[in-house]
Amino acid sequence: MGIARWIQDLGGSDARLKSESGMRLYLAGVSLCTPLLSHWVSDPEFRELTLPGKPTGATHARFGPSTIVVGIAVQPETFQKIRAANNSPRLANVPADQDAQEFELHLDASIEFDILTTREPAGPGAISRFLQKFGEGIQQLEIYVRDVDRATEILRTRFALEPLYPATRAGADGTRVNFFLATGPDAKKVLIELVEAAR
Repeated sequence: MGIARWIQDLGGSDARLKSESGMRLYLAGVSLCTPLLSHWVSDPEFRELTLPGKPTGATHARFGPSTIVVGIAVQPETFQKIRAANNSPRLANVPADQDAQEFELHLDASIEFDILTTREPAGPGAISRFLQKFGEGIQQLEIYVRDVDRATEILRTRFALEPLYPATRAGADGTRVNFFLATGPDAKKVLIELVEAAR
């Protein structure tokens, strides 16, 4: 399958293959949330809450200034391999109560991944459960917003989407986050993480 192969390529030494596979993987992730985000930004207030990001490429031009980060869940050994092959990016400071290790992987100005793995491979945490059920793959799509509380409220009241958590919670590196399990293309469930950057 393409996605599994592209993930492995992120940990390889062939720069061209890494770049091509990274682009395919990123586009596969973005395509999962494109219909959802296009619908949500029809609300002017929600659109205003999406953050201008880094220089945007064609992949997110249609949404305006949103920054979309594709979250990839991998096994611990793949995590170490991808990190080593990409100059050992800094590990994020993940709250201790969350079953995750992660680092950011930037392939160019418009392609950004969070590479995630579990701290407890057989444990009950979200990343561990995802890996047990689906194997390595696109686990979540992260959308940056100015105010996660307000963005959550808009999705709840205007789009009838219930957040996974009753209140915003701490995310990695001082971010504030909440999550939605939304129905994406082909009636597949898509995990969306709204992220408010650390101040």
